[in-house]
Amino acid sequence: MQWIADTSAGAWLRERLDDTPATMHGVVPHGFPAYARIFHPAVVRSLPDRAVPTSDEWERMPEAEQQRLLEQFVDAPATWAETAAAFGTTMHPFAQWNRIVRTPADGDWRQRISPDAREFTAPIEGELGAALLSVIAGHLVAHTSTPDAGYAAVWEGYGGLLGFFGHTPSRAFLTVDDDPNHQAMLDRSTHDPFNNVFRKPTWQEGILSREISEGPRLSLPDRDHVLFSAPPRVFADPEWVQQVPWRDRPAEEHGFPPAALSPSILWPEDRAWVMVSEIDFDSTIVAGPVDLIREICADDRLEALQIPEGTDLTWDADLVNR
Repeated sequence: MQWIADTSAGAWLRERLDDTPATMHGVVPHGFPAYARIFHPAVVRSLPDRAVPTSDEWERMPEAEQQRLLEQFVDAPATWAETAAAFGTTMHPFAQWNRIVRTPADGDWRQRISPDAREFTAPIEGELGAALLSVIAGHLVAHTSTPDAGYAAVWEGYGGLLGFFGHTPSRAFLTVDDDPNHQAMLDRSTHDPFNNVFRKPTWQEGILSREISEGPRLSLPDRDHVLFSAPPRVFADPEWVQQVPWRDRPAEEHGFPPAALSPSILWPEDRAWVMVSEIDFDSTIVAGPVDLIREICADDRLEALQIPEGTDLTWDADLVNR
């Protein structure tokens, strides 16, 4: 698995995408026999012996009571179907999260409290968890003649992925340091406006090397990606994070566990299917043969429904839960 400077392997995608995102085909290629929409899981938070406080109730609560409740919260994955049941809405292939949780015009769709006093947090957009991707990939590799040859594209806009010229790093890792001299140095470096004015930009390292960071991109409508050779079979392994070139090693050096972004686009060399996790979508789309789509939708480890070509996945597309 390695970076590819020649992005021509992805030219076929561009030919099958619409220039305007009126439907999902601004990011998902046309021309496949069938399509599945895999819904990213939400998170439901509950308290064992009382309703989840509203934001106003939380603000009025004494700090000691807040701390006591924080220790009692229980978080669990939630399906869209479970969420719809909690809010009295309808789950269907074209459902949109803001409509599922009955978000008012001026409300926050990211966190909503259901009538049964549970707090639902919206699914993560544009990314699959490592375990969930491995489940999907298990189906994908069974429906290609080239499971050991393929491509993965990662959206270039993720913070920290690419290096750049600038004055400060794209992210900071918090550390605890008891050395007063070191802390004084940090204070001076962040509060010295005279030096900041004349300081020249320097190269700020990202997860990927400078060569890759400054290299060619797979350019698609409104999105540029870093392209890698990537055998699809790798992602069927739950430990695929350990094998990808965009593994977040800088974070590991600061004590974080191994982690890596899921591919934005994944396809095999024979182009039998394509998987798209668009950065602004709270679901992943797989396009491919009918048997593959049927298997994905039947897997009870996934929440997936078949959708037709030309599906509109914009926020106003949910006509059922108006």
